[in-house]
Amino acid sequence: MTSNLTVRWLLCLLGLLLPLALSARNVDLATVPERRMVQLTIYNSEDLTLVRETRVVTFKQGVNPLQFSWANTLIDPTSVELKFREPKTGLEVLDTTFPHDKPQMLYWNVHSDANREATIEISYFTSGISWAADYIAIADADEKTLRLESFVRVTNRSGEDYENAQVRLVVGTINLVEKIAELAKVPVGRIGELDKNEYRDMRQKAARKMMAPAAPPAPMMMAGAAYDAAAEMEAPKEIIKEGLSEYFIYTIEGTETVPNGWAKRLRSFEAMGVPMTVEYRYRPREYGEQLTRLYLLRNDAASKLGTTPLPDGMLRVFRANRDGLSYLAAQNLKYVPIGDKIELNLGSDPAVVFELLRQKVYRDNLWFQIKGGNLYRKLGEDGFKLELDSQVAGWDEHTVYRQKIRNYTRKPINVQIRREYAGDIVFRGRLNPTLHDFQTVQFETSIPAGGKAELDYEVIARMGYNQKQNRVELQTGEVKP
Repeated sequence: MTSNLTVRWLLCLLGLLLPLALSARNVDLATVPERRMVQLTIYNSEDLTLVRETRVVTFKQGVNPLQFSWANTLIDPTSVELKFREPKTGLEVLDTTFPHDKPQMLYWNVHSDANREATIEISYFTSGISWAADYIAIADADEKTLRLESFVRVTNRSGEDYENAQVRLVVGTINLVEKIAELAKVPVGRIGELDKNEYRDMRQKAARKMMAPAAPPAPMMMAGAAYDAAAEMEAPKEIIKEGLSEYFIYTIEGTETVPNGWAKRLRSFEAMGVPMTVEYRYRPREYGEQLTRLYLLRNDAASKLGTTPLPDGMLRVFRANRDGLSYLAAQNLKYVPIGDKIELNLGSDPAVVFELLRQKVYRDNLWFQIKGGNLYRKLGEDGFKLELDSQVAGWDEHTVYRQKIRNYTRKPINVQIRREYAGDIVFRGRLNPTLHDFQTVQFETSIPAGGKAELDYEVIARMGYNQKQNRVELQTGEVKP
């Protein structure tokens, strides 16, 4: 496939390019050297991709002009760099020239002290290349374990084809450390004066530090046979993970051709037998007024995961059955750190009926303000006399609830109920409740297959003069519907 990005290495008669006549040994190359290696380090959150490519070039003794063009691409020409892979090669870049009569092009004048072959590396930043993760979770029929598969889709809209590229994917952000470190070098009075180009240069300098080149994959030698590149290309892809500060880099084993205008889906990993649990939750703030069914698992070694964080991506959930697979749900999986839990929301379950009934409401512990002053008396207190101009100043409002849950499934279920109450609240019952926070009550119950539960509790709200705090107090006691 012919590259849209014309990278031509021309060893031409320097009398056509330089005012000084040079040796006639500097002649045009007969062919354009092919890329020996190209590496893409894709960083989504900044729309930056660091490209590193190597080529083997035959240099002649003297000055050699090397031409680089970025026409019809999103390459940032200010980021283009040329380096020599071998130190002390007798090669030196004399200057970089941007010809006025040839837009979107530059050339380097490279001096060589002898005729030689050398490996050069060109690196630059481009935009328009992105990646996205997606996942497939397939639960076993007994819903005790699942298979989790991860894929990465790389999309190239940079204007350039990249053949047989080593692909690296950056998860995380460079703003936290590296970019701040660069900004810290700027005098305080100049930070507000930074123009777009200066800020871009700092961003790219920070990104170059972060996107350090990975060692090229070692050749795969087969017993009794020479290395077979085709065999390596057909081997399953493996993700190599490197932990780097606030971000991670995934290096996809082998190489992939990523043409301009195309998207390619690459396998990231597959984990079998991942342990999970099923839980039903009632949390109005998170899931609305419905009982929600979830699969719960963790990104840790015990779950056969946990070697790296999991990046954001779309996750689709299926369940195995006699006829194949049943589709359950899809959700956006947010970034999951190592050791953190993964919650897969499956929505409501029609086989579990959830009802909240209000059994009784009444008020007591009434306090009155006497004659509009600051004197308060409790109803029923000795010597209290209710007068016509007395006003109710405070009271306790009691509400008795019955939570009914019917389990029509063939398995026992665990249900967690979490409710938030604002104000000065007493929560009373025999449900062994706990406080999730100072305003949120949580309690749990188990219901056998085909069984039901009736959970009674009382909520007492202290109102007006009776209110002394803004939190929930837990009390153990019998509730009378």
